[in-house]
Amino acid sequence: MRYNFSRALELLRIGSGYPDAVFRESQEDAIRYIAEGRGRLLVVQKTGWGKSFVYFIATKLLREEGNGPALLVSPLLALMRNQIEAAERMGVRAATINSDNPDDWVAVEASIGRNEIDILIISPERLANERFRSNVLARFAAQISMLVIDEAHCISDWGHDFRPHYRLLERIVKTLPPNLRLLATTATANNRVMDDLSEVLGPHLEVFRGDLNRPSLTLQTISLPDQAQRLAWLAEQLATLQGHGIIYTLTVRDANMVANWLKSRGLIVEAYTGETGDRRPEFEQALLHNQVKALVATSALGMGFDKPDLAFVIHYQMPGSVVAYYQQVGRAGRALDSAYGILLSGKEETDITDWFINSAFPTRQDVADVIDALENEPAGLSVPELMGKVNLTQGRIQKTIDLLSLESPAPVAKQGSKWQLTAAKLGEGFWDRADRLTALRRDEQRQMQDYIKLPFAEHMGFLIQALDGEPKTVSFPLLPQLPLDVDEGLVLEAVAFLRRTSLPIEPRLQWPAGGMPQFQVKGKISFDLKSQPGKALCVWGDAGWGGFVRQGKYHDNFFSDALVKACVAMIYTWNPEPAPKWVTCVPSLRHPDLVPDFAKRLAVALGLPFHMVLIKTSNRPEQKTMANSTQQAWNIDGSIAVNVKKLPEGPVLLVDDLVDSRWTLTVSAWLLRKYGSGEVWPIALAQSGHE
Repeated sequence: MRYNFSRALELLRIGSGYPDAVFRESQEDAIRYIAEGRGRLLVVQKTGWGKSFVYFIATKLLREEGNGPALLVSPLLALMRNQIEAAERMGVRAATINSDNPDDWVAVEASIGRNEIDILIISPERLANERFRSNVLARFAAQISMLVIDEAHCISDWGHDFRPHYRLLERIVKTLPPNLRLLATTATANNRVMDDLSEVLGPHLEVFRGDLNRPSLTLQTISLPDQAQRLAWLAEQLATLQGHGIIYTLTVRDANMVANWLKSRGLIVEAYTGETGDRRPEFEQALLHNQVKALVATSALGMGFDKPDLAFVIHYQMPGSVVAYYQQVGRAGRALDSAYGILLSGKEETDITDWFINSAFPTRQDVADVIDALENEPAGLSVPELMGKVNLTQGRIQKTIDLLSLESPAPVAKQGSKWQLTAAKLGEGFWDRADRLTALRRDEQRQMQDYIKLPFAEHMGFLIQALDGEPKTVSFPLLPQLPLDVDEGLVLEAVAFLRRTSLPIEPRLQWPAGGMPQFQVKGKISFDLKSQPGKALCVWGDAGWGGFVRQGKYHDNFFSDALVKACVAMIYTWNPEPAPKWVTCVPSLRHPDLVPDFAKRLAVALGLPFHMVLIKTSNRPEQKTMANSTQQAWNIDGSIAVNVKKLPEGPVLLVDDLVDSRWTLTVSAWLLRKYGSGEVWPIALAQSGHE
C-alpha cells in the first residue's frame, strides 16, 4: 500500500483535537509498519502513549486505499466506548458487538454486509459465541485487512490479567495468512510475557518497546490497617487534593461502601463496578467532564479509560500484582506535569488477593465433579442444572466449564444451552499451567508486599524494574508526600458510619429450579406467602459490627448488648410499615440458644413480645457448606416447621444471625405466612460477605 505521511498526521490532529499535535516517538513508525504490511507488530508502550491512534489511523489509511475493514479484540466495555468515540472523531466508522448491546446486533451485522463498518470491536468471549462465529465472523473473515489485539498481555499465560478466551485468538492467529496485518498492543509486558507473545503471535514478530518511566507521577505507599483509618484519610485528603481522579478498591462491596462514606462527607463521587450496569457510560462521562471529584471503582474501570488530566489514582487496598498496579495507576497524569499515585494498604487485602488466587482455577475435585455429573447425563446439562448436581458455586461451575471448553481438544462442548462430554480427555498440561500460574500469582503478591514497604521516591524505579524496563531515567518525585497520619476524630466518625450502615435483604420471588419436593412447592412464590424486604446490620467479619458478630458466634456464644442496641437503631431508622407486632427467630439444632437469646433481648428493647414458633425438624449440614443456591434451597427443604396451633396476630420481625442464600429466611417467612402471620420483616446480624 502507498503510505501517506501527511494524511496520517492530519488524522492524528483531528483525532486528538490538537491542530499542532505531532507523533510521539515510534508512533508514526508503528502506523507506517502496519499500513505498509511489513509484518506482524507488537507495540509495548506506557499508558497514555497513544496506542489506539496507531490502529485507528492505520485502519483509516487502509480503508481509504480500498482495503477491507479491521477487527479489534478488546477486553473491556469501558475501553470499547472510549475507542468508538476516538475513532469517530477521525471519521473511522466503528461498531461493537458485545453483551451490552444485543438490540444493535442485527443492525451492525447488516452494516458489515454493506461494507459500512471500518473497524469492528469485540471482546475475546465473543469468539466463543456460536451465533457470532456463524453469522458474522464466517462472512467477515475473508474481508479483514487487519487484526488488532488490544491489551495483548491478556493472551499470555503469564499476563497479569489473563483472560481464558484470549486462548481462542492463539488458535485464530495460527490459521491467518502470513501476510495479514496483525497489530498487538499493551502497556504491561515484562520479558516473560514478551517471550510468550512472540511465540503465540509469530512468526517474525517485530516489537516496538518504549520507556516505562512516568516522571509526572508521584508514587507513595501508606499503611493504614483498619478500614476506618483509610476512610478517614480519604475524606480528609480528597477535600484538599487538586483535580479529579479514581479510587480503586478490590471488591464491589468496598467500592459501594467507600463511595457512600465520601458522599456522607459532602464529596461528589460515584461507585463504578461491574454491577453499575447501564449507568457506567454516564459515570465515565461525569469523570471526563469533571462533574465528580472521583469514581470509586473496581477493575471494571481500567484498561483504556482515557482521561489525560486525571490528577490522582488512589488504591484503597493493595492490588495483586505490580503489572496490575502499573496499569491502573498509569491512568493518572498523562497530560499533567504532576499527579499522585497513592497506595493505601490494609489488613484485609491479603485475604482478598488470596481468594482471587485460590479461585482462579478449578480444583481437580471441581473438574471431577462436573465431569461425573455430565457422564451421568448423555443429553447434557445446563449450568443451572449442574448446580443441582454438584455442590459448587455457579461461578466455579461456569469457570470450570469455560476453561475445559477452551482446551484443545476440549473435553466438553456446548449443544444449545447444554454442555456435553466429548471423547477428549483433559491432559496434564491443564494442571501444569494452573500450577505454574498459581505460583506466579503468589510471587506477584509478594512483590506487591515488598512495594508497600518502599521508602518515598523508590516506587517508580521498583515498578519499572519489575516490568523489565530501564529504571535509570527515574527522577525524584515532583510533588510532596501526602500525610501519613489521620485525624482521630474523623476515624471515630468513620467507625460510626460503618456501624450505622445496613444492607438490604431482598425477598426471593421464585423457588429453585426443580422446586422444593418436601414442601411440595415450585415456580413463583405466592405474593401473599413471601417475605417483605429485610435488613442486615453488617457484613460478616467486616469493619464496623462485623467483627462483633464473629466474636459472638464463634468465641463468646453470645451476641453482645451493643449488637442489640445497633439493631434497635437500625430498625427505628428503617421504620418498616406496617410495624411488627411481635418477634420470632430462625431455629437451630447446633446453637439452640444463641439466636433465640438475642431475639428475646431485641424484643424487650423494642417493647414487643417474643414467641418461638418455628422448630428444626431434622439436622442438616450447615448452610455455609452448601456452595450454590440450589443446594442451599434443597438443604432447607422440609427441615423447618411451625410448632404452634395458632400464630400471634399481626406483622412479625423474623431474626437470624447470618444470611447468605436467603433460603432459610425465605422458607421461614413462607411458613409463617402460610400459618396465618401478618407481613414478615426479616433481619439478620450479618451477611455472609461472599462476592
